[in-house]
Order: sequence, then structure tokens, then C-alpha cells
Amino acid sequence: MKARKYEHFARARRPVPRRRHEILSYPADAQFVFDTGKAVEVEGGYCALPNGDLLDAYSNAVVRAVEVVGPAVVRVHPMLEDPRMQGIGSGFAFATGGLILTNSHVVQGASRFVIITAEGRSLTARCVGDDPDTDLAILKVDQNVDIPVAKLGDSKKLRRGQLVIAIGAPLGFEATVTTGVVSALGRSLRGERGRLIEDLIQTDAALNPGNSGGPLVNSSGEVVGIATAVIAGYQGLCFAVAVNTATYVIQELMDHGFVRRGSIGLVAQQAPIPAALARATGVTQAYAVFVAQVDSGGPAAKAGVKEGDLLIQAGDQVLTGLDDLLRALDHHAINKPTLFSLIREGRLMTVTITPKVRKRG
Repeated sequence: MKARKYEHFARARRPVPRRRHEILSYPADAQFVFDTGKAVEVEGGYCALPNGDLLDAYSNAVVRAVEVVGPAVVRVHPMLEDPRMQGIGSGFAFATGGLILTNSHVVQGASRFVIITAEGRSLTARCVGDDPDTDLAILKVDQNVDIPVAKLGDSKKLRRGQLVIAIGAPLGFEATVTTGVVSALGRSLRGERGRLIEDLIQTDAALNPGNSGGPLVNSSGEVVGIATAVIAGYQGLCFAVAVNTATYVIQELMDHGFVRRGSIGLVAQQAPIPAALARATGVTQAYAVFVAQVDSGGPAAKAGVKEGDLLIQAGDQVLTGLDDLLRALDHHAINKPTLFSLIREGRLMTVTITPKVRKRG
């Protein structure tokens, strides 16, 4: 017992090697970077910035974008006969020659407009193209003046959380700037004529009355959207037409005076597919497009479509309502034979319809 006791004493007096903590163990080639309060550049292009410098970078990005696009933004006053109906909107020059892009709902009810430029010049303009289905319109300034032109970007490159800047004339105040982020992409809203406006950008950049038609800009000073709508009563729910949609609409309006879309010559509505009929035909969708009327001599009539038919598919597009049918009848469908699947008297059948250009208006 005494020998064991002395052995414990001797072990306690022996020097114990210091334990090496793995957390303090570094490779021999490790490099250390200490915070100096300035931007530090590291491999891969990442730049670590203190909070103050981050705010400065954010502010500088907004200021640069506004300086680039701001001079192209204008205020739009429709010249209406009834002074009580005077409205206001925004727009921006997208091409030389005094061409202004704005919202369709801004130009409704007027044929002449007063344009106030960013530097305060008062000009007049007329509408040369209008597409209510996308809420876009083109104005042309009457005077031979040079208005700075905004550069159109690519809305497909947008990402959720990306910084965006809205510039416009809310409540009549020129060149007002608000900032926010892209909240969501690919949103849809129903326009004034009932057709869905698709591929909208949702943002929390504040839009107020008068902002309509103003540009939504990225940090590079490129227009990525056109302000179009605000959900009343809900903060941060603002929408803009994607600039890629606007680019197509601009080209159509300049080339043809209206946006070409397909038509097959019928009146239709959404209708449920009875469960027994769905089982008998093997159709899995719950709704289809019910044909209420067929225009005599139209593409659908020529293909043999009859009143009472249920259209269930057009090409690769499943038809569960009128929105699906309108989507299938875009400009790509014009004069292109398309296979339609339909149900008639309990039987599944197909017909080939060649859409024509929808009549203007």
C-alpha cells in the first residue's frame, strides 16, 4: 500500500507534456489576413468590407445608376378634355428620336400628352403604339430634341434578392428614387382586359401613383423592368413588366403598330370535366376549355371544331382555362398548323387548326 502511494506521488511530480489542441493547429503554409478596416481582396474575387464601407458601396451603386438613367426619365401628363380627370405617369426614352416607353393605362383616354424632361423642358407627344395586354405603350415627342436614352438590360439575368432602383415621378415629383430588391420573378397579374400579364417582376421598391411607366433599374444602370402596378393596402407588393417582354412588344409596335397574337375564331370559357367523362376518355385534368361559339369561316370552324366541344390540349400546352389557350396562341402560333385535342360526345379526338393573326382591338 505504501509503495503504491509513493508511486502516485512520483507520477504526479513528472512533467506532463502539453496537449496540442487541434483548433490551434494550422498547416505550415497557412496565410493570415488581419482586418485593417479597409477592403481586403482575396482569391476568387470576394471582397470583405466592413459595415461602413458596405453602406458606402451600396450608396455609390445607387447614385451611379441614377446618374446614368435619371436623365432619360420623363413625366407624362395626358391632355384630357375634362380637367378633373387629369392623371400623371412616368416614362423613359428608350431610343433616339424622342421615343418614350410608358404604361398603357397611363395613355388611355388621351391622344396628346405633355412630356416634362428631367431638366424641366416641356414637350408634347402622341401615342404611336399601345398594347393593353402587357400594359405598355410608346409615345413619340413632336419636337426635334435629343433626350438621353436609357439602356435596356436583360431581365433573365435577374435573381431574387438583387438590388433594384425605381425612378419616376410619383405624385408629380420628378426624378424620385426608391430602392429595394427583387422579391420574386415570373409573377402574373390580370390586366384591364382580363388577359394575364405574365413574367412580372415583384419588388419591394416603393411605387406610388405617378410611378407607372417609370424604369426599374439594376445597379449597372440598365433598365430591367417597367413599373406597372401596386397592390393597394399591402406594403412592398409592387410589380414591373420584365424588360425582355417590353423589348418584344416595342419591336411589334414599331413594326406593325400592334402586337400580333394568334386567333382561332371562337368564344370559349373554362369548364370542369365530369368525372365519368374523364374516366371514359382517360383524361386526368380537372378542367378544359368549353367552346361556346365558333366563328363561321374561322380557323376553328374550318378544322371542324363545333359548339359544345371541350378543348383539352393545344400542341404541348394542356388547356385548363382561357389563360392556357391564350398562352398557346402567342405570335409563334400564327400560321402554324397546331394539333388540338378535344372531347366531343364522350369521345377523345384531334383536329389540326392553323391560327391566324388576331384582329386588332
